[in-house]
Amino acid sequence: MRRRAFLSSSTAAGLSLSAQSGNAAKTSGGGIPKRVFGKTGEKLTIIGQAGGRFPLCSFEEAKAITLRAYELGINYFDTARIYWGGRSEEVYGAVLPPFRKHIFLTTKSPVRDRKGAEADLEKSLRALKTDYVDLWQIHQVNTLDEVKQIFAPGGAIEAFEAAKKAGKCRFMGFTGHHDPETHLAMLKNYAKYDTILMPLNPADPSYLSFEKMVLPVAVERGMGIQGMKSTGNAGLLSGIHVKDCLGYVLSLPIHCLALGCTTVGQIEDDARIAKEFKPLTEQQMAELRRKASRMAGPRLENWKRDTQKQAEARRYWDGALA
Repeated sequence: MRRRAFLSSSTAAGLSLSAQSGNAAKTSGGGIPKRVFGKTGEKLTIIGQAGGRFPLCSFEEAKAITLRAYELGINYFDTARIYWGGRSEEVYGAVLPPFRKHIFLTTKSPVRDRKGAEADLEKSLRALKTDYVDLWQIHQVNTLDEVKQIFAPGGAIEAFEAAKKAGKCRFMGFTGHHDPETHLAMLKNYAKYDTILMPLNPADPSYLSFEKMVLPVAVERGMGIQGMKSTGNAGLLSGIHVKDCLGYVLSLPIHCLALGCTTVGQIEDDARIAKEFKPLTEQQMAELRRKASRMAGPRLENWKRDTQKQAEARRYWDGALA
């Protein structure tokens, strides 16, 4: 679902001319607040540009969004090998190399074995036109079976450790949005992650909550904490303003919120909200949770494990076997 659908033609034209000239764009410095990214020590803007929604726009539009994000002062750029069949990384590779020393660049691999993950990283580095990423993440860990695969002999964790040792990634972490229990299993199996990425929004506390179950553990470990899905993939916007959705997540003990944009106007909106951000009071947070609870559940957060369907299936089979 598209969050907001407008594009400033004058801005887009200016970006196009800037890109064609080959001149390095100048960052405004932006005034976007920064936070120290946990144990990494890096200072990241509290919002980051994520490339997961680039398939909803053209390649040139995605380039314009990326360049504009940098111009606005954003220094965190998130992508993954599987986004847009690799084209999301190619967008970053087409725009970001001139600014490489001034940004924090992250990508991810969903492959669960060492050999496949290592092949993914080499493809990512070529597409991104860099010889290292700042953060490489084990992507979309959904089930306990996947956790077993990652930590089995020849599993993906070996590729991540080797890449960090070789300097192909400075930091390593993992992501997922299906089940907080899986995040906890990943944390139980390994103590040396630098970072974590999880879905956080006002509806999350009402259903399979990452905020309640996972966030406290990540804080205790001093990890660099990234949030995503702050608007519930736009599902919350029917009842809660985007500023409040972002404000809610940024008021949690996280360091950076990844935001997927499909227009230049969206990233400009997000940057303005970030500049104006003031932490919400507990009363304000509670009110947003109350509003969101009306929409909470697997229909809104359809990326999470559907406990309702599982309960229905159990009732069916209990009845059938009675």
